[in-house]
Amino acid sequence: MRTGMLWFDNNDQHDMEAKLRRAVDYYEKKYGKRPSVCVVHPLTMAGNKKDLLGLDIRTSNNVLPHHFWLGEEQSTKKGTRPAA
Repeated sequence: MRTGMLWFDNNDQHDMEAKLRRAVDYYEKKYGKRPSVCVVHPLTMAGNKKDLLGLDIRTSNNVLPHHFWLGEEQSTKKGTRPAA
């Protein structure tokens, strides 16, 4: 994933699934399609499933805690173009 939408949610009253659901709903309304990938900080993943709501959830120290980076998996390799 090279581009996406960054979502912040530090509400301790909601679990990760509820936070993701709000982020996915907003993404769908804004971009008209569903994200397939979500990148979160490793601490956010503690005790959570690797796939929620049909998303491939990945971890990276580059994403701050309480942030969710949503987007779509890239289908082409760098420097190539999709077939016409």
